[in-house]
Amino acid sequence: MSALRDNYKQGKVGDFLKDVILPESKLSFVSAYFTIYAYHQLKSQLDSIEYLRFLFGEPRFIKSIDPSKVNKREFKIEDDHLIIPTENRIMQKAVARECAEWIKGKVDIKSMVKPNFLHGKMYQIQNANGTKEAVMGSSNFTVSGLGLSGTRNIELNMVIQDRRDLDELEQWFNDLWNDTSGIVEDVKDDVLKYLDQFYVENEPEFIYYKTL
Repeated sequence: MSALRDNYKQGKVGDFLKDVILPESKLSFVSAYFTIYAYHQLKSQLDSIEYLRFLFGEPRFIKSIDPSKVNKREFKIEDDHLIIPTENRIMQKAVARECAEWIKGKVDIKSMVKPNFLHGKMYQIQNANGTKEAVMGSSNFTVSGLGLSGTRNIELNMVIQDRRDLDELEQWFNDLWNDTSGIVEDVKDDVLKYLDQFYVENEPEFIYYKTL
């Protein structure tokens, strides 16, 4: 198969991740968005990993959090759909709770501090057997971004196959993740607090809203 993954005719990023994420994998992801339903689609793989380091490329996800005055256009954690159907309300709570427990045990989360500073998306996998895999391009960690929904986007991603390129990508991520100059910050607690909103008893008008 071609190294191209466009979620259209050249394979889906989500299917690539399902194939290469193995038990005890160590993951490093960069994306502007993280959604609970993308986690749900990859749950059988992600629940078995050793850990994930997730780097938000877009800090507005965190900075605008205010439980009483939330601008839903700023966020992408609950769903890719324009409106959350009534029948999905119970499922949303269950998925949010499962995702939160997974994050608590296996995920570290940081964010870029400066808006519009990091635009790339990257999914890097280091498996327990020593193999490395990676795909990079335009796909965010959303259901449509990974090509796992009926309304998936046409993306442009490449599977990285050269060992030198894989090593350089890993080093690039490590340099950002470990940066001490103030361009990244830890936001795991903020994400967990935001997720709490989706499995506590909220007013109906808080649950049913337009995200875009």
